[in-house]
Amino acid sequence: MAAENPTDPLVTEAYLLAHDYIAYVTGRAHGPAPSVAARTLRQAGDQLLDKFPIFFKRWPRVFQGVTEARVCDFLIEAIDDNVQGYWERQKRHSGPPADIPWSTVLSIYVLAGQMAKYCQEHGMESALEPLAERVGAYVQEHICPLLRRKDGWAGFIDHFAPHEDIEMKTLLLCSAVLAVSSALLLTLFLWKKHLSSS
Repeated sequence: MAAENPTDPLVTEAYLLAHDYIAYVTGRAHGPAPSVAARTLRQAGDQLLDKFPIFFKRWPRVFQGVTEARVCDFLIEAIDDNVQGYWERQKRHSGPPADIPWSTVLSIYVLAGQMAKYCQEHGMESALEPLAERVGAYVQEHICPLLRRKDGWAGFIDHFAPHEDIEMKTLLLCSAVLAVSSALLLTLFLWKKHLSSS
């Protein structure tokens, strides 16, 4: 966690979550989650993948052909596409920044986990640590400033605590966001492939 700022607990947790979640979904995590937020992320990610598996079957196709040299950049592009709706609302919004939905924060880590699994399955395990660092850096730069106004990671933990109706709505929203993103990325990938072959 080279980029981690040990004096800022919010940033420290962002990197911890990235490293732990990627280790967890790739089967490299040993023992329990290292923090309450990490345990919450593991549980929320599992619930999202268990309840809406159809949305995640598309990701391997989206990632197809990604090389180890490009994997980190590709992931950040995918995350940016995933949170595009929030950034667009920010541009139109006057006054202080609007709160970022917790489902968007969850989707950043879940998307990173899906990319990590793809890398592991395609002989690119050396990309897992750099992926975790890039996700931590992305959350530090773009998400942590917004979390300071949302009770930090305590808000994340509280939001994904078992409340069946709220949880289901959040997971539905997160799945919808990821499904749209995967469709857009696949379209972009196929369009670029078509241009390069013509």
